[in-house]
Amino acid sequence: MKKIAILGLAAASLLTLAACSSAPGAAKNGAAKGNPIGKTFKIGLDMELSGAYAAPGNAEKNAVQLAADEINAKGGINGKKIELVVKDNKTDNGEVATVAANLTSNDKVAAIIGPMSSGGTLAATPNVTKAQVPLITPTGTNDSLTVKKGKVQPYIFRTIFPDAFQGKVIADYTETTLKASKVLVYYDNSSDYARGILETFKSNYQGDIVDTLSFQAGDKDFQAALTKVKNKSFDAIVLIGYYAEGGLITKQAREMGLDQPIVGGDGISDPTYTELAGSTATNVYYVAGFSTKAPFNDKTTTFIKAYQKAYNSEPSAFAACAYDAVYMIKQAAEDGKVKNSAELAQALAKVRGLVGVTGTIDIDQNHNPVKSAVMVKLEDGKEASAEIVK
Repeated sequence: MKKIAILGLAAASLLTLAACSSAPGAAKNGAAKGNPIGKTFKIGLDMELSGAYAAPGNAEKNAVQLAADEINAKGGINGKKIELVVKDNKTDNGEVATVAANLTSNDKVAAIIGPMSSGGTLAATPNVTKAQVPLITPTGTNDSLTVKKGKVQPYIFRTIFPDAFQGKVIADYTETTLKASKVLVYYDNSSDYARGILETFKSNYQGDIVDTLSFQAGDKDFQAALTKVKNKSFDAIVLIGYYAEGGLITKQAREMGLDQPIVGGDGISDPTYTELAGSTATNVYYVAGFSTKAPFNDKTTTFIKAYQKAYNSEPSAFAACAYDAVYMIKQAAEDGKVKNSAELAQALAKVRGLVGVTGTIDIDQNHNPVKSAVMVKLEDGKEASAEIVK
């Protein structure tokens, strides 16, 4: 009887092992494959649809929907229609992580687009990595998102250039084009995004930084800080942060008589910035991944018209980068003939020559896009010009 019992236990163990080895998402050697791609091609959105970053978050959601509709109208991805699973992370990093877990574990998505911010992307990384589901942040620019302690994050990608690139562009443009040998820096010290750009700006700018001021997301009154530096001598203001505080800082600075050029990153590229600053947004320059005044190619022009028709507004750089994220997934999935999310991540790392609305994109060894940027100039609260920066 003991022998029979032992044989029975052994048989049960073999059945259990067989079941585990053939379970969905498991390879024959026991290595996980992430989520299988089913009857539809599921793409999750872990996006800031409410809260502090709702404006760019909703712009990105709209652009993703536009791209998905276009692709579905032409047969989908590998013959499968895109199914969007949209969730609001409420601009809260705790909620970001929860949404990422739900999308990967419950909804079984093949890829995630968003969050739009660097901090949000960092919060989502552990869960998507564990699930082996690639995440593309359209506008998360912090350098450490894709490379941490010298190691490439295998499931994190982006369609915007990293902070290191932005910091260099701002430093070069401020020093070379604007001829500013002395600058005042005003940055958001609560933002990973702003701190990253500041670091690379400081390491590349050869002039003098006469003072460094800081603010936090949600601040509204900047007059006291600006008053302290009003009488200092500087040639330009380097403003690093997002549109809400950036717009108010610009307005208050101009009303106090600070008329020096203001140079910023793509965080102030949202229309809300000019709504808050109004006509005081004059002699303002910012780095962007996109501008309607500087189309990269015919696809850019077509996208602008389609977005205007669908949403009765001009697309921002946030929208354009999110739109390209969908087509990046499409090219990777079709070139790699992928069957699951882990294979999709491997294929995303090999994307080359993607003609996007933000330029031609090659994904480098660090999962960052190699492409051009745009330097936009604002006058009287309106975009006056845009220049493509190689």
